[in-house]
Amino acid sequence: MTENTAAPAAEAPEPELSAEEAHEQKAVRLAKRERLIAERTDAAGGAYPVAVPVTDTIPALRERFADLDAGAETGVTAAVAGRIVFSRNTGKLCFASLQSGDGSRIQAMVSLAAVGEESLQRWKDLVDLGDHVYVSGEVISSRRGELSIMVADWAIAAKALLPLPNLYTELSEESRVRSRFLDLIVREQARETVRARAKVNASLRQTFAAHGFVEVETPMLQVQHGGASARPFVTRSNAFDTDLYLRIAPELFLKRAVVGGIDRVFEINRNFRNEGADSTHSPEFAMLEFYQAYTDYQGVADLTQELVQNAAIAVAGSTTVTWADGTVYDLGGQWERLSMYGSLSQAAGREVSPATPFADLVAMAEAAGVELPPHPTHGKLVEELWEHFVKPTLERPTFVMDFPIDTSPLVREHRSIPGVVEKWDLYVRGFELATGYSELIDPVIQRERFVEQAKLAARGDLEAMRIDEEFLRALEHGMPPTGGQGMGIDRLLMAITGLGIRETILFPLVK
Repeated sequence: MTENTAAPAAEAPEPELSAEEAHEQKAVRLAKRERLIAERTDAAGGAYPVAVPVTDTIPALRERFADLDAGAETGVTAAVAGRIVFSRNTGKLCFASLQSGDGSRIQAMVSLAAVGEESLQRWKDLVDLGDHVYVSGEVISSRRGELSIMVADWAIAAKALLPLPNLYTELSEESRVRSRFLDLIVREQARETVRARAKVNASLRQTFAAHGFVEVETPMLQVQHGGASARPFVTRSNAFDTDLYLRIAPELFLKRAVVGGIDRVFEINRNFRNEGADSTHSPEFAMLEFYQAYTDYQGVADLTQELVQNAAIAVAGSTTVTWADGTVYDLGGQWERLSMYGSLSQAAGREVSPATPFADLVAMAEAAGVELPPHPTHGKLVEELWEHFVKPTLERPTFVMDFPIDTSPLVREHRSIPGVVEKWDLYVRGFELATGYSELIDPVIQRERFVEQAKLAARGDLEAMRIDEEFLRALEHGMPPTGGQGMGIDRLLMAITGLGIRETILFPLVK
């Protein structure tokens, strides 16, 4: 080849554009769009082609020619498309970096000798950073060793009317969550998080398949909310002329499926809770729930550990994961199972049990500076005290076992410890990741629990459950002994990646 194929040195970072400068750029790019429309000759019209004849992907070319020597020619013609994230025009040779959706890049070299003066000038006049461009030509390596396409033909597939953000300056967290499309363009971590989430969901489904579970879908619009203690969103159905609730949990419908004979059932879907938002909570979130007949909360703890560890391996290749801040965290091994009342008693330096008087718990909370929850009960105080005394000390993944009965209306009483239920919470990285139960299957006791919840609701507790007659009718047809679990998918990503919840959700709700 006679062309000088050395790539230009990287340019210094440019300052961010002001709003006025961005507006001016948009006007210039709109004018270029009008020129593209005027130049189109096909019947489809418009500024952009309906499709472009790509034959290869950028990642596939990079893999195929990974060992190409600097300055080498292949004789292979390829046609690819991508977004321009770097561009430099010189006299007879223009350079551009085309980026694919996964972040892979290839250099496009548009030379006077290969495309002619008119095509080269069109490139200089029309192509901007951010545009989607189709190029075809020979695959080569530049003299600097950069995998490139020596362009013989090209076309603008879509024009970016607004400029990209500065690729050398990281977007703020607020900008990332409000404009995730830009975040995905400019930041590898954002793209990797999307891929990690897909790997997690695939791993969960593979593990469930190996254990004979069936995946189902249950209603998101419900005539009565239930399955968790949470404040619901309310909406209106014009067709039915009634208020409906966005579901807070799929639990009561999944249990109906177990009653119907689907002994191992799970669902991965969206839940909605009209509550606060912070680094570990989102009003809309992805949830996994599963139920397995003829097992208990110990059995579902075993399966939960397997699910989480398999998901970590799918993302990180190991149960030892590295978080975004560089922290190495071990999700492997056998996880500890810790008694709530026992660990609280040890940390507080005094015996706390289901028989501890309510007044004593209030005094403990006041002495420790623990704020009393709204509508306090024995169980709520015990859980608040446990979070104060014990939760900060947990480092390894830990199942916290055996909860107060009055905070767990859907859980079976403990088989040997009066006043508690067979429930655990799994804590990882300092937050609750999952909850598991030995499910309450006796409709008589379940009705009594619902009645107690209804009394709390009547006193103003917005998170209390209501009496669900349809669910009780299902239980009255006989539900087998069952273990169940609920786990936030967003929080599972947090445990594996070390990111905050707004980073693990692709498009989080923002005000």
